[in-house]
Amino acid sequence: MRAFTIVALVLATRFAGAPVSADGGTVGTVIENLLMRKQRLVEELEKAQAVEDRDRIEHQLEQINTALDFLDRPGPKDGT
Repeated sequence: MRAFTIVALVLATRFAGAPVSADGGTVGTVIENLLMRKQRLVEELEKAQAVEDRDRIEHQLEQINTALDFLDRPGPKDGT
């Protein structure tokens, strides 16, 4: 289920930028979109009063951090 969440987050960020290419050419755009979403959520978390809202935001932040970690991993090397 966690892998599905990561894929869903990556795909959700694609609408704002170019599609992710096989060579990672637009992975930077995906990362930028995730970072912008993270910043908005952090700002929203600072203002959130209800426990349910804080929990929802914190959960989304965890998902974004997981996606960022996943995208930051080095890819497989060619020829190995």
